[in-house]
This record gives sequence, C-alpha cells and structure tokens, in this order.
Amino acid sequence: MNGGGEGADEMEEDGKEEEEEEKRKGEKEKVVLMWGYLPGVSPQRSPLLYPVLVPMPDSAPGDSWKDVSGGGCGFAMAISESGKLLTWGSADEMGQSYVTSGKHEETPEAFPLPTEAPIVKAAAGWAHCVAVTAYGEVYTWGWKECVPTGRVIADHPSAGTSSEKDERHNVGDQGEHTNPILCQLSIEGVSFFISIVYRCNKGNSIAVSPRSQVSRTSAGTVSAFENRGGEESTKRRRISSAKVGPESSTSSEETLSSPPCLVTLSSGVRIVTVAAGGRHTLALSDMGHVWGWGYGGEGQLGLGSRIRTVSSPHPVPCIESAAYGKDRTPGSAKGNRSSEGQAKLIGSCVKAIACGGRHSAAVTDTGALLTFGWGLYGQCGQGSTDDELSPICVSSLLGVKIEGIAAGLWHTVCTSVDGDVYSFGGNQFGQLGTGSDQAETLPKLVDASCLENKNARAVSCGARHTAMLTDDGEVFCWGWNKYGQLGLGDAIDRNIPSQVPMETYHLLNISCGWWHTLVLAESPT
Repeated sequence: MNGGGEGADEMEEDGKEEEEEEKRKGEKEKVVLMWGYLPGVSPQRSPLLYPVLVPMPDSAPGDSWKDVSGGGCGFAMAISESGKLLTWGSADEMGQSYVTSGKHEETPEAFPLPTEAPIVKAAAGWAHCVAVTAYGEVYTWGWKECVPTGRVIADHPSAGTSSEKDERHNVGDQGEHTNPILCQLSIEGVSFFISIVYRCNKGNSIAVSPRSQVSRTSAGTVSAFENRGGEESTKRRRISSAKVGPESSTSSEETLSSPPCLVTLSSGVRIVTVAAGGRHTLALSDMGHVWGWGYGGEGQLGLGSRIRTVSSPHPVPCIESAAYGKDRTPGSAKGNRSSEGQAKLIGSCVKAIACGGRHSAAVTDTGALLTFGWGLYGQCGQGSTDDELSPICVSSLLGVKIEGIAAGLWHTVCTSVDGDVYSFGGNQFGQLGTGSDQAETLPKLVDASCLENKNARAVSCGARHTAMLTDDGEVFCWGWNKYGQLGLGDAIDRNIPSQVPMETYHLLNISCGWWHTLVLAESPT
C-alpha cells in the first residue's frame, strides 16, 4: 500500500512538472526597457530619449526578469526570477551613487549582498538602497547617514536661535564616533549633498532647537513662492560653514559609504516592502506596521519631532497619529463619537508606503491616505505649506478609496480603486499632470482627455516626473524631461500625461528612478 502510494505520488509529480513546462512554454519572455539619464549606459553619457531594451547579464544564463525597482540618482535596479538584485547605469563621475550601485555601468550585474536569500523588493534613494528578502529580512547600504547604526542623533542649533527653548538629547555611550553633517549643493535645480565629518566624544550632548515653520496658506494652490524654491529651500536648511578640502572622487565617496548590512528589527517582524526617500527609509511589515530610519529633520519619519537622524528602526505611529490627531491619544478620545468615527475611517493597518525627497505617505486598509514630512510645496496635501511631523490623514480624499501611492522630490501622486489619479505638491515642471505649472496644496484629479476611459493600475514618481501604467498595459508620463525621462523622443517638459509609444509590448509594471524610468513588459515574440 505504501509502495502504491509512492508510485501515485511520483506520477502526480511528473504530471505537475509537465504542466509547469507547458505553462512556461506558453508564457511570453519578460523584458525590461529603460529611458532617461543613466550615464554609464551611453559611451557619450547622453540621455536615452526613447525606450531601450536592457540586456540580461551573460553571467546569469537561464535567468530572466521578474520586476523593476527604479533606482537612485543615475543608476537603475531590477530583480531577476532567481532573486538577484541587478544594478546598472552609473558612471564614476556620479560619486556616491556610483559606489552605491556597485560601480556597475553599461551591463546589469548582480549586486553582492551578504545573503543567499532571494530578493523580492528593493528601493533606492539618492545614494542609498534597501532590499527585502523572501524571508522578510531587510538589507541596506550606501550613504552612511541612511544606514542604521543604533544611534539617535539630534539636530544642531543654528545662529540666532539662542532665545529659543532648547531640547537636549544625549548622543549615547558609543564612545568616540563620527557623524556626517551635510552641505546642500544645487546643480541644475537638483539638490546634492556633501558630507562633512564632525567628531563627538562619549557623554557629550547636542542641543536641539525647534525650527520655525515658513509660509502658510489656508487652502488651494501655491504659485509665486515656487519659483524661489532654491532660496526657500536654503532658508529651511542648516548649511554647515565648515570647509571641504579637495578629495579624490571615488576614494572619498567610498569612505562615506556603508556596505550592505542586515537591519535589526524587533523579533518576529517580517517586512514585505520598502520605500526610500532622499535620506530616509520606510519599511512595511506583513502586519501592516511601518518602521522608519534615517534623516527626519522635516518630520518625514513621522515621530512627532525634528530629530535630525534616527539611526535605528523606529515604529512609525501611522494609525494612532492619523486617527486621533496631533494632540490627542486613543485614551483621551474614548466616548468622543467624532474621534471614533475618524478612527474607523482611517482603518487599522497600513497597506502601502512611499517616500519622497523629504516627505512620506502611506495608504491604510480602508483606503485612507496619510502624509507626513516636508510641506513647503504642499506635498502633504493638507491645504497648507506646513511641515507635518506626525502622520495625518488627507481629509479631502476621505470619500475616495486610495490604493496606490508614489512620491517624488516635491510632489505626491496616488491612485484610487476606481483607477483615477490624484496629485499634489510641487509642479515647476508639470509633474502633477494638471495642465499648468502651479503647485497644489490639496489633491487634484488628473483628468486629461487622453486618460478618458483609462484606469490607472500603477503610478511611480521620479525626482520631478511621473509615470502611470494603465490596466490595459499602456504607459503615460509627464513632468520634467530634460534627460528624456518621459521616453517621448525629445527633451521637452509635459504638464499633461503623454503616452509613451510602445505598441509592440504589453507592459506589466513601471518604476521611476530619479532621472530615468524603467518598465517590465512581455516581449511581443
């Protein structure tokens, strides 16, 4: 009887193998296409104005594409069916990004991670990356400020704040250590940062001064201040006056870069997806809880403060903060019907996350949209330009069930279960797709005529451009196009969605890097 059972099992297994083989034969090959600025791909360092096929590496025979993961500033990332994280597109003049991408240029290569576990999700900020394994573990690497070290580093007081009440945080008992201060550099409207090292000795404390918030508006749109983005941005930042000496490009960048490390989370926490901003990271667990670390000076970590750096993962109180408001707690709200009703609308867990340059967003199980962080361009969707230090519900969308979320440097885009697209925030290059260059502090429906009868399946944001995938496999792009990141064959910005000509491919997913766009598609043959 046992023998007969084993034979039946073998026949069943053979049948399954044949079925899988037939299924594989019927499946079309998956390909990845890219366009925009990936300097290592072109010998002349010129942008790719049209979609171009990305080759699978010769070092991975039999492997194929599984998903696209955008990438950072000048480098791209994708995941193979075998679970390898492939990076490419950078060039040595990209400095920190070149090191972070593994120095992979024209041809995709597997990034060397200290694990054999398959990678299932990945994301990148300006010069840091984060990846999730099939077992729910998280690895991160790149710019040292973005990689957890177990320390919480407070902000520094600036000149002229002596009259403000100081909060003091102990650096910790790690002994003498170094931490980077960042100087902001703006080149062609893109913010870069130079890291300057200062030294703290054991037992020292660092003073923290609350930052005053800038221009506030009651509702609607923002216009004139947006043209002064660089000036306002400078006012909002503390720029170090320390001098930086000349250094060799790659070697100096390597000293400021951390190799891949396993992120330590609470026991039993299993991460399912991650998001990376300019200098901060969010991770979402299978239980719908959010964890954050990195730079938090504008509230993008949702911890209710302006702590400069959170160097160990901290739970982000998304549901609690959004459901009960800034000055209330669940206990104080008992018996308050309006508070209880708000809590029900907010939901009980988070289903999706996104990181922008200095702000963050999350979608709950009820379809509520939460935002937090830098608000200068209205990217938190609250009808003002205030920073939001804790997660807060975008109340104007409470009647709409939100499903997808993406964030750029200064803007936010979301999709509803009905396939509509809403956008808000900075709009200097048309990245909101509203037909103008006027910023929006409240969500606005993207209702271009070309999207009539089209339903959004996915949306992704680059630094200043947006890409949308429809449920019938078409791609529309809009926003900044100086480097061809819209894939339309030119370098002209668009303030309304424009379809990328890709008739021969059926598109499956889309993901933007800072200055480029990637799509996963089925080959026509």
